[in-house]
Amino acid sequence: MADDIVSTPAPPSLPSWARLPINRCNLPPVVLGSLRFQEEPEDIVLDGVFPFHAELFMMLDGLADPLARAERFIDYMTVHFCLETPEDAGGERKRHRTKADYLRMLRGWFFDADGREAAVIKGWVESRFGLLTRFHKGRLHAGDEGADMRFVQERARGVYATHALDAQLDLLYAYAQYELAKSITTHLTLYRGVNAIDDFDILDRVSAREATVVLNAMNSFTADPDRAGEFGDNILEARIPRQKVFCCSDLLPGKLKGENEVMVIGGAYRVALRYWTC
Repeated sequence: MADDIVSTPAPPSLPSWARLPINRCNLPPVVLGSLRFQEEPEDIVLDGVFPFHAELFMMLDGLADPLARAERFIDYMTVHFCLETPEDAGGERKRHRTKADYLRMLRGWFFDADGREAAVIKGWVESRFGLLTRFHKGRLHAGDEGADMRFVQERARGVYATHALDAQLDLLYAYAQYELAKSITTHLTLYRGVNAIDDFDILDRVSAREATVVLNAMNSFTADPDRAGEFGDNILEARIPRQKVFCCSDLLPGKLKGENEVMVIGGAYRVALRYWTC
């Protein structure tokens, strides 16, 4: 009778070359970066964020209007992190780094996903989620020590003379999840313009149009497939767990100018090409 049992291969795990051994949240990198997580996600909780900022989320619970919640969040960030008075937190205005806050990082990402601000965000993903950056102005961890060092240096320059920038990004992620949970139960279907599926690290090739790939630490997607088509010959389609969304352009009304852009945390994903022109 045992011969009649057909075993189902386990979904690809995240390889060791794409992750760190530890992180700073409730799930290890090998779990939250796996294909199983894409299929069956669970909430990701960054260490210490909710207990430390419990007052903020209690205030947000009392506001029914999303715009009012966004305004309260922005005000809280400004006051808690002394963004307008960095000298109160030991900062120095003469360094001209007073604007290097979470909003500056987001705007930098939407302008250039390979810029200095993007290096900071990718480095933050590595620290908090344990998912390694695979691409920044070129492939990383591929034997080119110069490329790896340039990424480290650019991230270091991005956080120099800033105040608790990683902690600001922690709270931004927690707030994004708080808001998204009100309207999205599990997944979003998102799109990305690409030239070919072979541009990614492939774990499992299902067909010419479908594969399991490892995405970068942070990635730009959009909810608009027509918009995605402006950035590549083909359109990559993926079901993204709500828990893997870091931020989107409409999260903070009036503060960001992305075109329906959604910032997606990496790991292993089953993806498909909607249009195949090769």
